[in-house]
Amino acid sequence: MAQRRKGSISGPIIYGSTSVVLTVALLVGWIYVILKNYELTQGWIDGNLCLLVGGIASLIAIMTVLIIFSVFLARQILENRRQSTFVDSVTHELRSPLASLRLGLETMGRHGLSEEQLEQIRSRMLNDVERLSAFIDDILVATRIEHGRGMIGVSSVNLRDLCSRSAQAAARRHEVAPDRIKIDIAPDLEISSDATALEVIVKNLLDNAVKYSTDPVDVRVRAVRLSNGHVQLDVTDHGVGIPRHQLHRVFDRFYRVEDESVRARRGTGLGLYVVRALVVNLRGKLTAQSAGLGKGTRMTVVLPSSIQ
Repeated sequence: MAQRRKGSISGPIIYGSTSVVLTVALLVGWIYVILKNYELTQGWIDGNLCLLVGGIASLIAIMTVLIIFSVFLARQILENRRQSTFVDSVTHELRSPLASLRLGLETMGRHGLSEEQLEQIRSRMLNDVERLSAFIDDILVATRIEHGRGMIGVSSVNLRDLCSRSAQAAARRHEVAPDRIKIDIAPDLEISSDATALEVIVKNLLDNAVKYSTDPVDVRVRAVRLSNGHVQLDVTDHGVGIPRHQLHRVFDRFYRVEDESVRARRGTGLGLYVVRALVVNLRGKLTAQSAGLGKGTRMTVVLPSSIQ
């Protein structure tokens, strides 16, 4: 199968820069010739000043349009690349659990399997279904966000209970011991917010923390009430980390850190995009901290204690 040819971002930048340079050179040359031959052109300028000013303004307008067009085209090429990567990631994310489910069903059809073996297959299939469900939820939430449809349904949420449930699900999904995800939250810490959105936020943060951890997995979840009444939630891992110059981009749609240790793990670049959008929707703030590759990551969410 022929490989798809990806658009080069250098093309529009080179063409746009060349056009701008030529336009500027024409404008400067025009002004230079007029000033150099001022005595010869004075009479013409006096009678056609409006035309001269209009010509200069037109050249400046053309130059501005060229710059805007070049920037827009470069951004569009980058967006197309990200969408292409996203489609490839979605294909992989769907194929892997579906192939596992098919294998499990075929295996369960064989005779002579013990109850223990059947239970192991059933448990693995449930994990695959949960993984597919979480993946589809991310896509649906991202679609709702893109179309400006929020998820605000306010209720009282116990953060410790919510994080404990999400931690158990993440541990089961990634097949790690439940005690590898430690919860440090007061039993009575509650927040008045959207329970569904909060669960999606915590689920994605924990999923990323475990997925990008190195053995042995060590993820810590901590939440405290700040002096201003807001609640701060930290999810910390000791995994592959994020280069400092890419920290501001990890929340972009479809973006994944450009490192082999990250690319080797499944992902679509939607999880943190969804988290940030939901946090903003809940009137909060999301930040990422990392000392660099191989030095772990801490995601910090600060939310108001009530959004009513």
